[in-house]
Amino acid sequence: MGLSDGLNDPNKKESVVADCVKLIDEQVAAKGGIGGLGMKAAYGTVKGVRPGYVASAIDGLLPQAFDALDPIWAEGAQTGDPVGYLTQNRSRAADALLGITDARIERSNNGIVRGAYNRFRKSAKSDVEEAVPGLAKIIDNYTKG
Repeated sequence: MGLSDGLNDPNKKESVVADCVKLIDEQVAAKGGIGGLGMKAAYGTVKGVRPGYVASAIDGLLPQAFDALDPIWAEGAQTGDPVGYLTQNRSRAADALLGITDARIERSNNGIVRGAYNRFRKSAKSDVEEAVPGLAKIIDNYTKG
C-alpha cells in the first residue's frame, strides 16, 4: 500500500489536509525580513481568494504529492526511519513536490494565484525544504497503525 492509498482514506484525509494547512500557516508566519513580509502578503492574498481555498488546493494536490513522495518514503521505510530519511532527502522531496505545483500553476486560470506563486517560485525550493520535516511527521502520524 502506497502513501496515496493510506493517506487518502476519507476518515483521515480531512485531518491530513488540516494539518498541512497548519504547517503552511506556521511556515509562512515564521518568515522574517522583507522577503517574509512579501511572502505573508502573497499568502494572505491567496487565502483571500475564497474561504477554504488553501485547504481545497491541498486536498486536490495530495494524491499527486503522496505518489511523488512514495518512493522516497518507501526507501526510508526500508532503513527503518522514513521520517528521518525523507528529512535527509528534503531536496529531492522538494523537487518532487514543486514539479506537481509547477504543473498545476501552469494550468491555472486564476491570475491572482498564478502571480503570487510565480513571484516566490525562485525561492520556493528552500521554503519547501524547510517544510519537509514537518510534512514527514504528518505523514508518519497518519500512516502508523
